[in-house]
Amino acid sequence: MDMKKRNIVIAIMVAMFLGAVEGTVVTTAVPTIVKELNGFELISWVFSLYLLTSAISTPIYGKLSDLFGRKNILCIGIIIFLIGSSLCGLSRSMHQLIAFRALQGLGAGAIFTVTYTIVGDVFELSERAKVQGWISSTWGIASLIGPFLGGFLIDYLSWHWIFFINIPFGILSIILLQRNLNENFKKKKHKIDFAGAAVLTIAIIVLLYGCLLGGKNFFSIIIALTVTAMLIIVFYLIEKKVQEPIVPFDIFTKTNIIVNIISFLASAVLIAVDVYIPLYMQNVLGFGATISGLTMAPMSVGWILSSVVLGKAIPKYGERKVIAISSLIIVISCMLLPTLNLSSPLILIIIYVFIMGFGFGGSFTTLTIVVQSSVDYSKRGAATASNSLVRTLGQTIGVSIFGSMFNLSIVKYFTNLGIKGVDPSNLYALSGINKVISLEQIKLSLNSGLHMIYAALILITVISLALAFTLPRESTINY
Repeated sequence: MDMKKRNIVIAIMVAMFLGAVEGTVVTTAVPTIVKELNGFELISWVFSLYLLTSAISTPIYGKLSDLFGRKNILCIGIIIFLIGSSLCGLSRSMHQLIAFRALQGLGAGAIFTVTYTIVGDVFELSERAKVQGWISSTWGIASLIGPFLGGFLIDYLSWHWIFFINIPFGILSIILLQRNLNENFKKKKHKIDFAGAAVLTIAIIVLLYGCLLGGKNFFSIIIALTVTAMLIIVFYLIEKKVQEPIVPFDIFTKTNIIVNIISFLASAVLIAVDVYIPLYMQNVLGFGATISGLTMAPMSVGWILSSVVLGKAIPKYGERKVIAISSLIIVISCMLLPTLNLSSPLILIIIYVFIMGFGFGGSFTTLTIVVQSSVDYSKRGAATASNSLVRTLGQTIGVSIFGSMFNLSIVKYFTNLGIKGVDPSNLYALSGINKVISLEQIKLSLNSGLHMIYAALILITVISLALAFTLPRESTINY
C-alpha cells in the first residue's frame, strides 16, 4: 500500500471515528449536560434526532457522491458535522442542543456512507476487506475511548469540550482527503431529484418516529408502517420518472435484496448485543462501566481478524460460502448466550463476544463488498448508501422491538410472582420503597428479560443463515 493510500485510510478512519465516538462520549456526558441545562425530560431527543437526521441524509449523500464526487461530498459532510459540533458546544439550552445535534446528524450521514464508498473505489479487492476491517474497528475503539475521553473532559474542562474536541480531527481528515484522493469527474449540470428526496425523507421520519414510540404504543408502529408503505409506493413512482433518481431501483437485483435483508437482520442483532450485554454485566453481574467496556473490546479484535482472514477467502471460496460461514458463527455465538446467568465469569463473556465479533466482521465486510461490486462505478454511492440506510433501520427498529420485549418480560416475571403494576424503567426506585421487591428479584427479572432477547437473536440469526444459502453459487464479484 503506497503513501497516498495510507493517508486516505487515515483520513476516512479519522472521519469515521468522529461519528462513532460522538455516541459514546455524549452518552457519558448527558447526565452532566441535562443537570446544567435543566432538561432531563428531553434526554432521549439528544440521541433520537441525531439518529434520525443521519438516517435521512444517508441515501441523499450516496447519490450526490455519484454525481459530484466522493471527496467533495464527504468533505461537505464533515464540515456540516463540525459546524453542528461547534454549535452543540455553544448551546445554552436543551432545545438548542437538540437542534444542533440534528445538524450534526446531517453531517454524520455522509461520514457513515461515503467512507465505505471510497474504499470500494480506491482499493483492490485483496486490500478492501482489510481496510474495511480497520474502519469498522473504529467503532470498537470509540466504545472504549469514548467513556474515558468524556469523563476526562467533563472532570478537567467542561461538557462543552466533548463537542469542540472534534474540530481539529475533522480538519485533519479534510486536509488528508483533499491532498491524497484524486478523482476525475466531468463537470456537467445535474437535475437533482428534490421530490424523491423529500418523499423518502418523510417516509424515513414516519418509520423511525413510529418505531421510537413503539415501546409505549404498539398501535403507533402499525400506523407508521402503513403510512411508510404508502410513501414508498409514491417514492417508487417518482423515481421511475426522474432522469437522475436518488435511489436507482435497478440496483436492487435479487442478490442485492437478499444482501440487504441479511444486513438488516445482522444489524438488529448487533445493536442488541451492544445494548444488552453491557446491561447484563452492569445490572446483573454488578460490574462497573469501565469493566463492561473492556469486556466488549474483544469483539473489535475478532471483527478485525475476520475481516482479514475471511476477506482473503472470498476470491477462493466465493462470497456465498463466506457469508454463510460468518452467519453460522453468529448463530453459534447467540446459542451460547442463554448459558449466561447471575454468576457467570467474565472470561465466558469475553469468549462469546470475540466469537460474535469474528462472525460480524466477516459478514458485514463481505456484504459491503458484494453490494459495491454488483453495480458500476456511477451507482456505487447509491448502492452503498442504501445498504447503510438498511443497517440503520435494522438497528433502530431492532432496538425498539427488543426494548418492548425486554420490558414485557420483566412485567411478566413480577406478575407471575403476584406483584402487579411494576414499571420496568423504575425498578431500583421500587426496591427502595417496596420491600416486597428485592435486589435479587430485580436481577432475576432482568436476566429473564435478557433470555427472551437471546431467544429472539437465535431465531433472527438462523433466518439470516438460511438466507445466505439463497445467494447465487457463482461469484458476482469481478476479481
